Amino acid sequence: MLLKKVGQGVLSYFSSLPYLMGYIGRTFASSTAFLRRVSAARKVLIMQLLFTFIEALPIIAVISLAFGSALYILGYSFLVSIGQGSLIYSLLPLVVMREVGPVLVAFVVTARSATAIATELGGMVTSHQIESFVSFGIDPIDYLVVPRFLGVTLSVFFLSLYFSFCGLLGPAIITFFVNPVASYGYIPNILKNVSVFTVIISVIKSLVFGMIISITATYYGFNVERASTEVPIAGIQAVSKSFVGIIVADVVIIALSSL
Repeated sequence: MLLKKVGQGVLSYFSSLPYLMGYIGRTFASSTAFLRRVSAARKVLIMQLLFTFIEALPIIAVISLAFGSALYILGYSFLVSIGQGSLIYSLLPLVVMREVGPVLVAFVVTARSATAIATELGGMVTSHQIESFVSFGIDPIDYLVVPRFLGVTLSVFFLSLYFSFCGLLGPAIITFFVNPVASYGYIPNILKNVSVFTVIISVIKSLVFGMIISITATYYGFNVERASTEVPIAGIQAVSKSFVGIIVADVVIIALSSL
């Protein structure tokens, strides 16, 4: 019985794979055209940036300051005990900016936005609003998907930069109050250890994670058929599949960057 369910799940996944690949290709193509023309959907893009980026700034600041400060306190204490205290300046950019920062930001955006997008689009499907757009000659991909795709992707990118800034600033504040003399060398040492490669990997991760979240959320939102009970299920699937996609993409990027 278990093998039968697993087999059905695998077959269902591969049967929907061509549609998913076509959906992704159509989204990328429409996004390129969206940037070249004046569109009424830009208002949707602005609202998506407001919700996903601007309103997430306080929680990202709290998480990044707490994480960066905790990492500095614990890491510095341990490294000093083995006579390698200066390594903290290499550790902080690596963990905060390159590895953990983009993943935590992606998880926060997934929790806040993936459910909202999937349930919103799912509700529009069940209330026949999508059919109304089509009947008026409005492409739902151009008007509904692309602004959310660009808004979420850009939001994850900017929030990752913001997380890196706050996460590296937090230890500087703590050092200033605990050991003012040492605080004067903190920022120069951090900047010295922020490599171009670290910044590039951080940017790649944030853009890829943003694409995964937005495509997954809109895809499952449109997968709702007629019953309103499918809408919350679409939200749950959007979040769970986004988490899986982020983790897999993170592992792949780490593996490729290590070659």
